[in-house]
Amino acid sequence: MASRETRARLMPRGAFSLCPLAQVQLAAGQVDTALEAVWGGAQVLSSVRREGPQGALEVSAAGEAYPVAMSQQVGTQVPPWTERRLVVRSVRQAPAAEVALRARVAKAIAQMEALTQRGRGQKRFETVSAFRQAVVAMVQRYGTENLVGFRWPQHVTPRPGRASRGQPARGDHARHASVEVCVDAAAWEAAVRRLGGRVYGTHQPAESWSREQAGRAYHNASQVERRVGRLTGRPLSLTPMYGQRDAHATGLIRLFSLALRVLTLLECVGRRQGAAAGTKLGGLSAGNPRRETAHPTAEHLLEAFEDIPLTIVKGPQRIVRPMTVLSPLQQRSLALLGFSPALY
Repeated sequence: MASRETRARLMPRGAFSLCPLAQVQLAAGQVDTALEAVWGGAQVLSSVRREGPQGALEVSAAGEAYPVAMSQQVGTQVPPWTERRLVVRSVRQAPAAEVALRARVAKAIAQMEALTQRGRGQKRFETVSAFRQAVVAMVQRYGTENLVGFRWPQHVTPRPGRASRGQPARGDHARHASVEVCVDAAAWEAAVRRLGGRVYGTHQPAESWSREQAGRAYHNASQVERRVGRLTGRPLSLTPMYGQRDAHATGLIRLFSLALRVLTLLECVGRRQGAAAGTKLGGLSAGNPRRETAHPTAEHLLEAFEDIPLTIVKGPQRIVRPMTVLSPLQQRSLALLGFSPALY
């Protein structure tokens, strides 16, 4: 989606795109330069607000935009266009990413310091080069190359020898290397500032699509990954199986694909009807019954109907099937989906 050729093919057709750009599609240090302009006060970030869990508007990101001249050969033509680059720093993602980065650095330091511990089964490094190779491999494993600094002091410990056949005892020395690790404060501060920052590209004019509208559009867009997650995880849990015939696997995949479409349609209709009516549905969250949402998921809507008992009483003359009365939440859910309570 974000390739230059795809974005160039959208221009003659009057279509518009908004997508995050990978690091390979940007000039070296472009994100750092844009963010440094923000931290230095040369550029002012504008807030992107979206609806929070309690329904109130809250700042979800901050960003700024700048134009970039683009051109890409498509067939025999090279259409030029001007693309807006939106530099956005997520307010929610940055703190969580900082916690994850801090934990990764701490784990890397602990693993490197464990290399110097002595004990049964522990490898001892007698040369600095061998120890340095092990430390560098550990740093690359956790991706902390630019965040930590090292010193490799080499220790020499006298080791007395034993006399034999009248010869005097000759002293020996045991050599081993250790590591001293420290976090680079300047590199750490620069890395934390970059957390949560991404660059988005769009050729939608600023007059018809502001930075705030673009931010909300991307965050509220439908995610294909959620559909795949439903298919392979909860609630469908399509897992590899062993069958005698390929038709069994094909039939199961087709059946689950139909179920996935039903879930997607159910969620789409519920959210569309709720947005049109301007209503929110409460009681779907088990952990917070008072929480109301205008974007209910299909799983939560279906879970609201799990506790409907049906009792079958067989008498001499007839069979009675009493059912409990639908709760207000269940009735509101059916009304939101356009169904009648008479279904039950």
